Amino acid sequence: MCGRIALYDDPDHLARLLHAGVDPELLSDWKPAWNVAPTDSLLGVSERHGERTLRAYSWGLVPGWSKTAQMKGTFNARAESVATKPAFRTAFRKGRILVPVDAFYEWSKLGPKEKQPYAFRRADGDPIVFAGLREWWRGHDGTELNSATIITTEAGPDMPIHNRQPVVLEPDNWERWLDPTVSDPERLMALLVPTVEGTLVHHAVDRAVGNVRNDGPELMEAVALQGDLGLNSQ
Repeated sequence: MCGRIALYDDPDHLARLLHAGVDPELLSDWKPAWNVAPTDSLLGVSERHGERTLRAYSWGLVPGWSKTAQMKGTFNARAESVATKPAFRTAFRKGRILVPVDAFYEWSKLGPKEKQPYAFRRADGDPIVFAGLREWWRGHDGTELNSATIITTEAGPDMPIHNRQPVVLEPDNWERWLDPTVSDPERLMALLVPTVEGTLVHHAVDRAVGNVRNDGPELMEAVALQGDLGLNSQ
């Protein structure tokens, strides 16, 4: 799963990296964050008529047919069922996006009630780009919502602490994922695989990241572990 991210890079830099323009509304509201959780805003790049745009989305996809602006458990979409599950199948066909983040967090279980968080980043220092989906929802009262989800797959060698990981897309796959003319599920599903070993690195961080009210760059700082868990920085 992927339920917490860090997003502190400048949107203009992310847009240049992803060959996109920037939604003006994004620049007026954006601020860096080191502890972004579902229902908060994340960034996504969509493509329409050959033009890419970076904009903000509410994290937690709400399909257009939903009666309310809230749905439980849609901040992630499983790669194995994303093409067929009712909440995601339309977005999989028509609403694929790139979701850039600076890092994401995952927790390792140490006991029945104890967990240790880790921060994951790209080994080359670039932002991580996830495979995501977007939807537009409008309520009977005219309320509108742009929402998104992050696709996950089985864990690869760079994710030793959990059985799932977010799908990371490399630059040579961005165009295929965004291309609205690509509709063959097999071509798209071929992209939804674990990272190649060495793509991601990780280190233990303070457990303060578990509280969504905490925010700041100190949450990304490496901490020493008590005992040898075999999961220190790589």
